[in-house]
Amino acid sequence: MKIVHAQTVLAEEQLEALKKKTNEPSTKDALSAAVDHYLECEYTDLSDEMWTHKLEKVVQRKQTNK
Repeated sequence: MKIVHAQTVLAEEQLEALKKKTNEPSTKDALSAAVDHYLECEYTDLSDEMWTHKLEKVVQRKQTNK
């Protein structure tokens, strides 16, 4: 595996929110966790099928809660 260094510019509030959401204290670990999640998450596919699948899950959850 080849490792590369990547940078981005974020507002301080965005970075703190990301650290909180990922439960990671360091910037490096929070960004790594966010990238890993994005790459593995089924909802990051930008196709129409993704939205259909997501909406089906929302409807199922609402039906289960009734």
